[in-house]
Formats: sequence, structure tokens, C-alpha cells
Amino acid sequence: MSLKFVAIHNLTRPQAQPVIAGYCRSFFCQLRGLMFRRSLKQDEGLLLVQAAESRLESSIHMFFMHIDLTVVWINNAQQVVDVRLARRWRPAYFSQKPARYVLELHTDRLHDFEIGDQLHIEEVFLDR
Repeated sequence: MSLKFVAIHNLTRPQAQPVIAGYCRSFFCQLRGLMFRRSLKQDEGLLLVQAAESRLESSIHMFFMHIDLTVVWINNAQQVVDVRLARRWRPAYFSQKPARYVLELHTDRLHDFEIGDQLHIEEVFLDR
């Protein structure tokens, strides 16, 4: 089974290029996340998708991470509810409000998203 990809557009503060993220819905995909990755391109990421909005279910860990990440928590309405810089080897990060989606990105993207931003998530088809 191959990974599905999505484009994430920030409608509130448009970027030159949307983020292209792997769409990660299964428990094992989310557990692994970006663990063991030594680098991440500035325009790529991973979108962790929960069954419902939750602070607990949308929490992340940074164990076994070799890189820091920008983490953007997004609710059902595709609005940003929290943004943080997540440091490697920290036990856990929780959003301020319940979230359904967790977007993990390169640290350079930290200021591309703010609480309240309206996003648009759409499936894309890549040759990978």
C-alpha cells in the first residue's frame, strides 16, 4: 500500500507553494511518523489524521527523532488551533484545543502558520 499525499494551502496567509504532506491515518504510520528521519525538505511534511477531534489523540511524541519539527494542529473546520516548535527527544506535545489533524513540518515553516488560520487540504497525485 502506497502513501497518499495531500496539498495543504494556507488561505489566510498564502504561500508561494503549498505544503505537500504524506497522509497518515493508520496507528502504525502515526506511531512511526518521521522517526529516524535525518532531514526533511522545507516543502514536505506528514499529516497525521485522527478519527475525531481530541487533545489526547492528537498529541505527539519526539522520541527517536533526529530533527526538530514545526507542528501545526488543525481542527475539523481546517482551522489552525495551535502551532509549536517540537524539540527532538521530548516526551510529548499536546495542542491547546482539540485537533483532528497534526501537520509535521520543517522548522523553517514555524512562522507560516498561526492560530486561527484557515487551511484547505486536498488530495494530490504524485509520481513517487
